[in-house]
Amino acid sequence: MCTFRRINDVFCQWPSRPVGLIELIGGSYVSIKPEVTYKRLISGLLKRNFAVHSWGYIPNFDHQLQANHAWKQFRQSRKSLKKRVGLVPKSIRLGHSLGCKLHLLAPDGGRNCDGLVAISFNNFKADKSIPLLRKMSQKLNFQTEFSPSPNETLNLVREHYLQVNNLLIKFKNDNLDQNDFLLKSLKERSSDKSKIMVLDGNHLTPVSLGIREKLLKSNLQSSLKYEKIDLIVDQVSHWKI
Repeated sequence: MCTFRRINDVFCQWPSRPVGLIELIGGSYVSIKPEVTYKRLISGLLKRNFAVHSWGYIPNFDHQLQANHAWKQFRQSRKSLKKRVGLVPKSIRLGHSLGCKLHLLAPDGGRNCDGLVAISFNNFKADKSIPLLRKMSQKLNFQTEFSPSPNETLNLVREHYLQVNNLLIKFKNDNLDQNDFLLKSLKERSSDKSKIMVLDGNHLTPVSLGIREKLLKSNLQSSLKYEKIDLIVDQVSHWKI
């Protein structure tokens, strides 16, 4: 049996006796309602008796501000979970695409968790992430960039991110993944234990199938998609921290 509760922008799903807590931040434009867009991933984690807190947001240019908001709301949700079930043995931060960056920018530098799972880390410049922005900036002669910028983000990881346990997951057919750059920055810190693994799939593999995709895809394709999501769940739930 699972308890459902929304605390601010965090959708909380609690088994009666969780073995751990997953704090999920998804990617751009698929995380307005992460309990829907990551439903298969979340369901798999719940079946393994993890409590799941998923943060819903609309991305903007100030990634640091959004990272601060997510961290504060996760902290409040964790306190509510503790009041209900007591101390949770293990806490893992799970990010997909932009969600990885937001976890990396958390004000505590990753200290108040046991590890981070970064799936398909994405850290592109704004004009590459938003194609229309490049055309508008050229036409109107203005410059807009995410804060912090891609280079600033990796510098912050090297200088201020303190969590040494990081599992980076990339997919074979993902040309948006930048986990190799992230791993290089993580490894420049002392005592780092980060590792990377490559799985079959693409950038949207962790995202659950929508109704339109279900109508267009065969049952075999849907089954293969779910198998890949289940493999991610296995890697997260069996990760030895």
